[in-house]
Amino acid sequence: MQYLSSPLHYFTDTMDSANQTALSDGEGATTAAAASSMASYSLLRLLPEIQTVEILLALAIFVTIHSLRQRKSHGLAVWPVVGMLPSLLLALRDDMYEWVTRVLDEQGGTFTFRGPWFTNLQCVVTADPRNLEHLLKTKFSSFPKGPYFRNTVRDLLGDGIFGADDETWRRQRKAASLEFHSAEFRSMTVSTLYELVHKRLLPVLDEAHESRTAVDLQNVLLRLTFDNVCMIAFGIDPGCLQLGLPDIPFARAFEDATEATIIRFLTPTAIWKAFRLANLGNERRLARSLKRVDEFAYEVIRTRKKELQLDASRGGARSDLLTTFMRQRDEDGREFSDKFLRDICVNFILAGRDTSSVALAWFFWLLNKYPEVEASIVAELRKIVKERSPTAAAADADEGGEEGELVFRPEEVKRMEYLQAALSEALRLYPSVPVDHKEVVEDEVFPDGTVLKKGTKVIYAMYSMGRMESIWGSDCRDYKPERWLKDGRFMSESAYKFTAFNGGPRLCLGKDFAYYQMKFAAASILYRYHVKVVENHPIAPKIALTMYMKYGLKVNLHKRDDATLLET
Repeated sequence: MQYLSSPLHYFTDTMDSANQTALSDGEGATTAAAASSMASYSLLRLLPEIQTVEILLALAIFVTIHSLRQRKSHGLAVWPVVGMLPSLLLALRDDMYEWVTRVLDEQGGTFTFRGPWFTNLQCVVTADPRNLEHLLKTKFSSFPKGPYFRNTVRDLLGDGIFGADDETWRRQRKAASLEFHSAEFRSMTVSTLYELVHKRLLPVLDEAHESRTAVDLQNVLLRLTFDNVCMIAFGIDPGCLQLGLPDIPFARAFEDATEATIIRFLTPTAIWKAFRLANLGNERRLARSLKRVDEFAYEVIRTRKKELQLDASRGGARSDLLTTFMRQRDEDGREFSDKFLRDICVNFILAGRDTSSVALAWFFWLLNKYPEVEASIVAELRKIVKERSPTAAAADADEGGEEGELVFRPEEVKRMEYLQAALSEALRLYPSVPVDHKEVVEDEVFPDGTVLKKGTKVIYAMYSMGRMESIWGSDCRDYKPERWLKDGRFMSESAYKFTAFNGGPRLCLGKDFAYYQMKFAAASILYRYHVKVVENHPIAPKIALTMYMKYGLKVNLHKRDDATLLET
């Protein structure tokens, strides 16, 4: 036993024994004894290295056990120097949003992510409605977007409304609010959606149906909402949604830029800034994408300025978001710079293009899994059509519809209660913006007891909130539009429980517009087609600012025959 506790004694005693054997056996055994002695001496010389390896191995085992034990209190293993980064990197290989959900569920709704030492990857992650109400409403001024968020997204979003704080944010929101609530905006919403859905979207789907080819519905819907936001916000028609689905370099560049920007949040600031300086890797891709984004935005601004000059000479007038900002002045009484107008354009494209289209893509995928929900939606649409007045068809024709073509009217869209519930349920499970960011400007304490020091970054996980039993019950992962209905009427939930449209002073200005857009497009498609997802098509969320489907949504379209359409 003493040899196990003292390797040095073992090798010393072995060497002495070998020497004595050589003396007693005589000269004939001298060579063998000498060889044995040399071997023992060599082992003795290796002893310090052997001891070092033993110490390092023991230390590694201790650190591993200690780090893994911290999962119980912190939710994840906390390793020296690198913190929880290894767990995050492993999650990125699979589904990061589900990984965050699992950790939050295990930790009661809130946990602190500890990144590598001397990096900005330290934050509090929460999915507790009490905490959200605290930061989005009760203590709104204490939780701005913050400099870390602004600096990370500045290359893409600049000083636009998504990343802005204080007076810059208030000025933009006030101007946008006046536009969104104007009668002209509502009228333009109805007319542009009719044009896009009936003159472009349905013909594209008809062509896919006639040719019996699968179509990427997410791509089609992104084109729809991109054209829509450009028409109502900037007064231009980029023509993305056309037969043949022409390649639009800006749209592809915009998607690449949002994905490259979100990767910055998963990378230590010093590293991505060094890569940006050297124009390498993800930063090179971002710079290349931003060049196309800027070219598009500045061309829109130049065109609009020329048009406004012509309008002024002819006495005409325009009403769109970009024109509203061009007519305003900054605090010094000067016109806004082209750079600021560029930021306005990019931010509202992000808001108007990505959110509704992504939500609709997940909605149609869910209907494929839950055919009973689709049946209920179609029944509601048929009921609305059956209750139409005899003059409705004539009114459709007056609005430009083809003879016999059914166009849902604004008052009918408003009555689609079950459809709105189904869309809300899709947004609960797959919110277009899965996570959002705040930064605390002074020491705070969340209602759940989490202590926040000044400068702490806070991530609120909207994707995870839709999957918390503590919020939605044991059936939280089930797709059940009925949870939004009371006596057949749609009933909204608290903005701090259902956060797809944010809450508090930053509640989404385009919420009503988004619902109308989604309901009109979805109803127009579902009344005519059963949308079937291609068998074995992979479905996974993409890491980006908005929750794209990573591989798109390949579908086949099956037309509902006239007899089916007329059934009650």
